[in-house]
Formats: sequence, C-alpha cells, structure tokens
Amino acid sequence: MKTYRSMILVSNDPLSIERGSQQVYTKLTEEIAAYGLQDEISLSMVSDIGRHDAAPLVIVYPDAVIYGPIAPENVHTLVEEHLYKGRVVAGLQAPLKEMTGRIAWLSARKGTLPAEQRIVLERAGLIDPESIEDYIIQDGYAALGKVLGEMQPADVIAELEKSGLRGRGGAGFPTGTKWKFVSRAAGKQKYVICNADESEPGTFKDRLILEGDPHSIIEAMAIAGYAVGASEGYIYIRGEYTLAQERMHRAIVKAKEMGFLGKNIFETDFSFNLHIHSGAGAYICGEETALIESIEGKPGIPRARPPFPTTHGLWGMPTLVNNVETLANVPAILRHGASWYHSFGTPSSPGTKVYTMLGNINVTGVVEVPMGITLREIIAIYAKGMKKGSSFKLAQTGGSSGSVIPSSLQDTPMDFDSFSKAGVSLGSGALLICDEDTCVVDLAKVLLNFFRVESCGKCNPCRIGTQRAFEILTTITEGQATLNDLDTLLELSSNLAMMSNCGLGQTAGTPLVDILKYFRAEVEAHIRLKVCPAGVCSMQPHVHSEEAAVQHAEIR
Repeated sequence: MKTYRSMILVSNDPLSIERGSQQVYTKLTEEIAAYGLQDEISLSMVSDIGRHDAAPLVIVYPDAVIYGPIAPENVHTLVEEHLYKGRVVAGLQAPLKEMTGRIAWLSARKGTLPAEQRIVLERAGLIDPESIEDYIIQDGYAALGKVLGEMQPADVIAELEKSGLRGRGGAGFPTGTKWKFVSRAAGKQKYVICNADESEPGTFKDRLILEGDPHSIIEAMAIAGYAVGASEGYIYIRGEYTLAQERMHRAIVKAKEMGFLGKNIFETDFSFNLHIHSGAGAYICGEETALIESIEGKPGIPRARPPFPTTHGLWGMPTLVNNVETLANVPAILRHGASWYHSFGTPSSPGTKVYTMLGNINVTGVVEVPMGITLREIIAIYAKGMKKGSSFKLAQTGGSSGSVIPSSLQDTPMDFDSFSKAGVSLGSGALLICDEDTCVVDLAKVLLNFFRVESCGKCNPCRIGTQRAFEILTTITEGQATLNDLDTLLELSSNLAMMSNCGLGQTAGTPLVDILKYFRAEVEAHIRLKVCPAGVCSMQPHVHSEEAAVQHAEIR
C-alpha cells in the first residue's frame, strides 16, 4: 500500500472548470515533478465541495489548508513555498470560511489517503499480519503491558469512560459503561466476546481489521478480560471469513507462545484464554444474544431481555460483548490516554469511524475518518464524487436497517448526537450512497425482502410484519397499491419497533419511515400516477402461477 506525505485536491465542479481548474491541475503536475515531489504527493481532482466563493480551490491535506481562487500563475509559488519548503502561503489562502465538517487534523497515522486518520487501522497494510514481531515493533502489546503493570481494573475502565468511546457496532452505547456493568456483576466466571459476525450486506470493515491486524483484537480482549474480571474470551467470526479465521488462529498461537495469552501474562496473576467460534451464515447472529446462543450450541435465536448479557450472558454468566471496531480502539486509548483520544472527532463523539463506502460513487472501499465529518466531504474527498456526473440522492449509514439520509442532511456532522438531533442514526458504518436513478420504493422492497428472509421467526411482529411490509411494497412497485397502504406501512413500522423481540425486527421499519418522511412524493407517484419517477419499477403485476394469483388477490 503506497502512502503519501500530502494529498492535493483541486476542485472540479463546473464553475471551477470554467475558471481554469484544469489548467491549475496541469500546472501543479508539472511543478510537483519539477521539484521531485511526485512520489511524496498525491494529486487528485474532486467534485463540488461547497466553496464556490473561491473557485477553483486547491486544498492541501493533511494540513487542511484551503487555497483559492487559484490561477495557473499562482501554482509555482504554492508548490515552492508550501509543498517544498513547508510554509503556508497566506496571500493565496481562500477567505476564511469553515468547511462543512469538523475535521481535526491531528497526530494519527495517515492512511492511503493522507486525509485519513487511522487509529483502528493504524497498522493495517503496514505490517505483516502474520508476524507478531511486526506488531510488537509497532507498539503492539504495549497497552496490555501498561495495563497489567501500572493500572488496576477500575483504572482501565475509568480511562475508557473518560475517552468517550461509544460502541461502533451501531448502538453507540458508551463502552466504558458496559465494561463497568460487567465488572460489577456477580458471577463465578465471566466472559469477553468479540462480535465479528459481520453479516451486514456490503460491509467488510471488520474483516479488514481481523485480516490486517489480528493481534490488536487479541490485545484488546485481554485488556477487557483484565478490566472486567474475565479469564475466557470468544471471537465469533462470520463463517465466510476463512482468511480472517486462519489469521486469528495463527495469531492466538503466537500470542500464547510469547506469553501474551494463557497463564500469568507478563508474569502477573492475570490469565486469559481465547477461542474462535465460526458462525454459520445467519444474519441474526449479529445480535448479541443470538450470538451467545450460537456459541452455546443452540439455534441462533435472540433471547428476551432483560436480563442482559452484562449479567446473564454466555452460559448464564456475566458477559462483555463488543464489536470488532470498538475493541480495536482500546489499545490506542490505553497507550495514549483519554485526552489524546478526545483530540479526534467531536466533543460528544470523540475518535474516528471506519466506513465501508459503496454505491454509485467513483471510488469504493474502506476509510477511517474523524467523527464529525460530513457526508458531503466523504463523497467529495474519499469517494471522488458520484459516478458519471450523477447527483447524490440518498445514503444509508448503517446497513440494511440504517437510516435513509437525504441530500438535505449531507452537511450534518456524522456523529452520534448530531445525527440523533437530525432524527437519523449513525449505524454501523456500511455507507450505501445512491444517485437520482435509485427508486426509493425498490430500495425499500429489497431491504424488507432481506429482513423477511433473515428473520428467525421467533416473534410474530417481526415474522409477519416484515412479510406484510414486503407484500405492500411489491404492490406499490406494480402500481396496484392505494394511499391507505402507506398508513399501513407506517403502522407496521411502529409495531416492529415497539413489539419485536430483538434489534432486527425493531429496526427493520427504519428505512420505511425515513423514505416516507423524505421521499413521500416519489412513493405517491407510484400510486397516484402509476409511474416510477426513477424508471426502475415495471408498474406491472407479476403473477406467475395460479397460487401466486390467489396470494395477490388476498393481499389486495
């Protein structure tokens, strides 16, 4: 993986092009080469970033210096002074105007794109993931040594609470608080579980962590075990992640050989063992109680709560369950301290977030960025804009059950509190970005089809509600629905949220609610006008058999 000292972005929106951005880009290419900086500096063009007042813009990352308007004759000075000599050219800076997001450009390991800030992925792509020596050289197991040598369990939890780390699996629950609950729970045996059942369609960020830096999870789980009083841990890995399982197995063996796992770690009284459990492909096992049932050898069906796993988890004992990304933050926090972690992100949502970017964008993949960045910035900087000059229409931030984010919210800081105030959720980080050719009804139909198939069927609201919602959405795509059906969808969503046994059913209606809130006119066009504005839905009923015809009639 090639890394660069700096990344230069040149605005490429229509106004910037009109004002000479192409010539600026060409001149930058020439000047960077003239100074022999082509192997140190990445140069790219990006779409609209919201600064038409100073177009064309030249932005230098990770310095976060914005120059503009820039003419070709300004480029030599910019390259010589800033890129070669390291001095900001004040006379070329754009008028002071805060960018849409709150990005803290501070001391973290830079990723493939210098604008990234890597805490979770600080070693991924830099070390041999099968070499424990590489991990140790990069400060690996230093946090575990510090914790066992200098800190009491309560001190570890207190530092985690001060850091403000919140669960990255989607719920956003304060991590330190969860650890405190388990530490105070009574039980002759306690367990730590890493939820690596990454079954959300389109996401692979946890897989990247497991495959690229397996020892970070081992170290984090050992720290967690010490803090909460657990001596056994389980990593529940999605069955399809064979390479991740293999590397985790080898990493556990190496960690035991070198004394980072097993008995009397670092010659202390603390002992901790780790086991790997392979999932069987059920989406529902991403829910923590279904996951626990699966480890116990039972069908992966969620338990009724309360009691919660923090007091009655694996085999009835207090159990800490954390997501892969959540755990991957822990060693860095313990090495550097809570104050250091607060220097990233926003005051209420410190740290970074790892996103899997997919959809109608020019660049897909995984990025780690500070909490508080905006959707507009992610699309412009990391995704390199929408495909074929198309327009952004919506995004889902949390996978299948995530909120639907319309274009009107793309400048909302992507942190827990800002999104909550806007009436949407941040979710797990599966970022689906859609353009204007996306039909919201078809999207909702695909999502509800997924939920009805993946429902464990234990509770009626989820089993029946997801099926019924799918049937109604099908009639809408076929031009056979009525406006009353929209009220039914909202009622079903409410029932799913209030009456379902677990998070799958409780959040299955989230996209429906958001779509009817932000795109109701498009949905009603299917019903009133019998047309699909995006041209996706056939608007013709699909009846393939006598049995299907009867079922269709019953739906109507």
